[in-house]
Amino acid sequence: MYSPIPSNIDVALISPFKGEHIGSILRPHALIEARKSHDAGELSSEALKQLEDSCIANVVKFQRDLGFRAVTDGEYRRHMFFNGFYDNLEGITYVPEPKLDIFAAYLPYVDKVRAKGFSQPTYIATGKIRRTKPCYVPWFEYLAKQVPAEEIKHVKMNMASPEWYHFRHMSQHAYTSEAYASDDEYFADIATAFRAELADLYAAGCRNVQIDGPVLTFFCSPGITSKMREMGLDPDSLLDRYIALYNDCLKDRKPDMKIGWHLCRGNFKGGIHYAEGGYDPIAEKVFGKIDVDVFYLEYDTPRTGTFDPLRFVPTNKGVVLGLISSKDPELEDPDYIIARMKEAAAAMGDLEMKRISVSLQCGFASHFEGNNISWEEMEAKLKLVIQVAKKVWGTI
Repeated sequence: MYSPIPSNIDVALISPFKGEHIGSILRPHALIEARKSHDAGELSSEALKQLEDSCIANVVKFQRDLGFRAVTDGEYRRHMFFNGFYDNLEGITYVPEPKLDIFAAYLPYVDKVRAKGFSQPTYIATGKIRRTKPCYVPWFEYLAKQVPAEEIKHVKMNMASPEWYHFRHMSQHAYTSEAYASDDEYFADIATAFRAELADLYAAGCRNVQIDGPVLTFFCSPGITSKMREMGLDPDSLLDRYIALYNDCLKDRKPDMKIGWHLCRGNFKGGIHYAEGGYDPIAEKVFGKIDVDVFYLEYDTPRTGTFDPLRFVPTNKGVVLGLISSKDPELEDPDYIIARMKEAAAAMGDLEMKRISVSLQCGFASHFEGNNISWEEMEAKLKLVIQVAKKVWGTI
């Protein structure tokens, strides 16, 4: 879509919407208020769905009018970027007001939440995990109806990463002892559910999947990994176990279903970040071992480090450089962005920029209420992506 990357990487993967929510766009005010009313029991689920449908149709047109083919639904049906998978699985129980001690102590937001005197809702496995119904498939099917038939293959569906709740709670609290005796059992059932969802998405016509995996960047943060070690955990071993889980989830995917993995350091309500540090500690393992086609990488601030780790990206994989901020309304200089792209290409040994692209560093609304940026400022950022792409490659 932006770069003439090799044929083994579908150019439609290269989307402007990146982040804990790649594809997450600011919600219209009416939708935000409707979701609040629904949560308060004042609006029916059907009424909310009708408004979601209308808003999604509008935002797809908005994206296509700007020139993007890899459109998403803006994640307008979600509270948070990771909704849609776990909450549809049998054996998973919603915990609206959990005790804070069930959250892993290394999580940077635990202390912040504790200081404010409230907890965060979560999900734990209280029984065997089974996928007994589609999760993201109905959302994709509606989204696919909004584009011409020949464009459906470019439509992107965002999925939650499979280790999300395990990393939040670790073995002691991610599942009950009655449900699972070990991480291996727990991960095996999650992978089975994940593969089934990918298979049904494929059958529905989906060829473009984005997995939002911000957990990986926590392994880049010295503050977080040192806390892990204080708890008796080995970050290197845990990362290895997660990579094995990812590949188990993806092992049956069809060759023409392109998979991207997004790494983000946090983009919560108001643009809060949680992790710092370059990709150096994880680059060789993550880029070399995870069986995906492209990595969406946050690179908009100094806390993300240098481009040097990109030397570990194999020649059959691409990267999307998140050089444009979705948190800061100030518009970047296109020439500066292009200069940064050239630096990254040099680090990859890809001077013709055939394996890189450009994007926002994250979604505009990982949380349904969004970041401190206006619709007009968001539109300007997206137009900047188009401007840069045309200046570098002459086409989108």
